[in-house]
Amino acid sequence: MGDEQVAAVADRELAAYLEAERRVGGPGVRELGAVEMRRRQRQRLAERPSGPELAEVRDVVVDGPAVTMPPIAARLYRPTLDPLPLVVFLHGGMWTIGGLESHDRLCRRLALAARIAVLAVDYRLAPEHPWPAGPDDAAAAFRWAAEHARELSGAAGPPAVAGDSSGGHLAALTCLRMRAEGGPLPAAQILAFPNTDLTLSRPSTRDKATGWGLTTDAVAWGVANFVPDVTRRADPAVSPLLAADLSGLPPAVVVTAEHDPLRDEGDEYATRLTAAGVRVRHRSEPGMIHGFLTMDQAAPSAASAGDRFFADAAAVLRG
Repeated sequence: MGDEQVAAVADRELAAYLEAERRVGGPGVRELGAVEMRRRQRQRLAERPSGPELAEVRDVVVDGPAVTMPPIAARLYRPTLDPLPLVVFLHGGMWTIGGLESHDRLCRRLALAARIAVLAVDYRLAPEHPWPAGPDDAAAAFRWAAEHARELSGAAGPPAVAGDSSGGHLAALTCLRMRAEGGPLPAAQILAFPNTDLTLSRPSTRDKATGWGLTTDAVAWGVANFVPDVTRRADPAVSPLLAADLSGLPPAVVVTAEHDPLRDEGDEYATRLTAAGVRVRHRSEPGMIHGFLTMDQAAPSAASAGDRFFADAAAVLRG
């Protein structure tokens, strides 16, 4: 890691994290493949301390007459049994890795810090289940949560949607789909460093392609798993940034990271939402890298950036 990169990140601990990642080296995601990437992720998770204790954490199943695909596993987090806003959370992982366990600590922290109920969704992953399986699951889980909001969180009404990275992408697509289908619209869309343009054509995919944790090539691998047909990636049903009209969508939080290949597409999505009349809280975290929401134990700067994201989520949900 060069001196310029060390000076550019938010603190020494984050620089040390990146340097450790660089030293590990070894084969990339293309050589490892989805199965091995998932195995390695499970191994890392086994060494990670769990998140804060909550009043309720329980697994639920998204099922019933309105769900036309196989049942979807989910997990509910409640910091208190009092009525709270409900958020449907969609995890990141390049549409290929991740699940309830990979984001368990994050969902606990989000629920406690923002004082909300969180329903994490274990949507189907690529390459076994390419587009539109993930978006279909996200939309079905949102509709189910809207129908069962009172029993899940004690408060009726449509939940919000949230997600990080590829989960932010699915959250944005859920909002567009609900608008197209006549609702119910989510109460808000809460997006952390989201994928919004699967053509990967924004400048930051080149300027921040390597050296900052997530690489553009890894994102391209995930995109290829998720949408194998290159011609589909510019479809607005796949890339929300390319939608002609973003008006009428829910209020948004969009937080990006300075040193992230996905930075520009997230920033541009926030700009376009604002231009379309959507209320947006937008910030690009200086000195930060992709994935900081799950890096609170690695660097104080990542923990602080996460706290700001949680505060943004609470603010948009409470008006």
